Amino acid sequence: MKLLSAQQIQQWDAFTMLQEPVTSIDLMERAAQRCVHWISENNFIHPSIKIFCGKGNNGGDGLVIARLLLEKGYNVIVYILEFGALGTNDFQINLHRLHQITSDIHFIQSAEFIPAIEKDDLVIDALYGSGLNRPLQLLSKEIVEHINQSTAKIISIDVPSGLSIDKSSKGNTIIRANHTLTFQSLKLCFLIGENASYFGTVHVLNIGLHQQFLKNIETVFEIISQELITLNINTRKDFSHKGNYGHALLIAGNKGKMGAALLASKACLRTGAGLLTVDISEENQSTLNIFLPEAMLINRYEEILFNNYSTIGIGPGLGTNSDAQKLVLQVLNNYKKPIVIDADALNIISENKNLLQHIPPGSIITPHPKEFERLFGACENEFERLNKAIVLSQQYSFIIVLKGHYTLIAANGKGYFNNTGNAGLAKGGSGDVLTGMITSLLAQNYEPLYAALIGVYLHGLAADLSLENQSTESLLATDVIDAIGKAFNFLKD
Repeated sequence: MKLLSAQQIQQWDAFTMLQEPVTSIDLMERAAQRCVHWISENNFIHPSIKIFCGKGNNGGDGLVIARLLLEKGYNVIVYILEFGALGTNDFQINLHRLHQITSDIHFIQSAEFIPAIEKDDLVIDALYGSGLNRPLQLLSKEIVEHINQSTAKIISIDVPSGLSIDKSSKGNTIIRANHTLTFQSLKLCFLIGENASYFGTVHVLNIGLHQQFLKNIETVFEIISQELITLNINTRKDFSHKGNYGHALLIAGNKGKMGAALLASKACLRTGAGLLTVDISEENQSTLNIFLPEAMLINRYEEILFNNYSTIGIGPGLGTNSDAQKLVLQVLNNYKKPIVIDADALNIISENKNLLQHIPPGSIITPHPKEFERLFGACENEFERLNKAIVLSQQYSFIIVLKGHYTLIAANGKGYFNNTGNAGLAKGGSGDVLTGMITSLLAQNYEPLYAALIGVYLHGLAADLSLENQSTESLLATDVIDAIGKAFNFLKD
């Protein structure tokens, strides 16, 4: 699913009007009908519905919603932000239509005209839509602050007023909606953690925009689809053997952090690697042998014959002492195929950023936000961090897996958001499991981009399937590993 900019959304509307053809006011009617259907189907029956409208097309949507709700017998009062301009042509036409059936239309010209809002009211926010490109000010800001101070249920149309869809709104005044009814597709703003307190539950309403537009438009960001993952998972051949699925080397674990090595190792084998060798200290080898007898071991201080391995995963629980630093340098200086770099290996590189130039082409780094900022510098907001990842993916030859609720995979100037997974992954060990899974896919000779996409998607899907037996509170990294097989089978069905 492509994530469009505000300008591209307007272009999509225009393309639809040209191709169907359909007029802009009829498209507005269609959008409002879908909103009213959703409101009715979800039993939002309140003594009073207060609809706040601007004078743009979002406000026009609000006027049509008001008219359709009145026709259904709802008690609707409309409040229009009066800022001097006449409003769009479609807004004026719909205002005239609304005047034919109600006189309960009020213009907010100053703060004293802002109405009281009761806790039993339903507030519909149609002040500003996806085209907003500046922070709310003056009367607009006062209205939004007043709505937010109420305890009424709030439904925003398209996006909560004050929220920009493709740049940071951090620190701005924004409607805090319980539900957002957005049109046709998700917007980038709904994938950003700093916006989470504003949009509530997002519902995507299909208003019949012409699909051909999406085939012809290029976007920086998109959401990974299940279809993309299913099409690119390799089928295991009946007459194959372990050598066909690669030999992975994991360099992980240290005193007090052996769990990271165990989790990454088991996840690697569960994801299909033919062979796995773990580089680990001698005193911990018996632990790994008991936990995972399928893995082979080498002593941490033995010479590593790098060419024996299809790929290397390095970092989980490694520590940052001098021995760990030497291991990272050895890998970067002696191994030229794509590798996976995580956790402490990233922290070591962050102390010597010249090492970024020595990461083998096609490699995958998997930082969480703090690790990302140690590597590449602090960011003022999440949008800046995302955009920096995109720029860096053009500057360097490695892929960035920026972990989060919607993990971003940045590669060659494009960003792919993952929408599998849940809050249960916010627990120690989850990242170690992901490292093992991506390492496994690289070992099996997946193209690096698809190793990252499939690894992240499967990791989240396994976490989702684990909730059949667990809750987000109780979910453990080991539960995710145990559900990797379920995730593969789910995609095969």
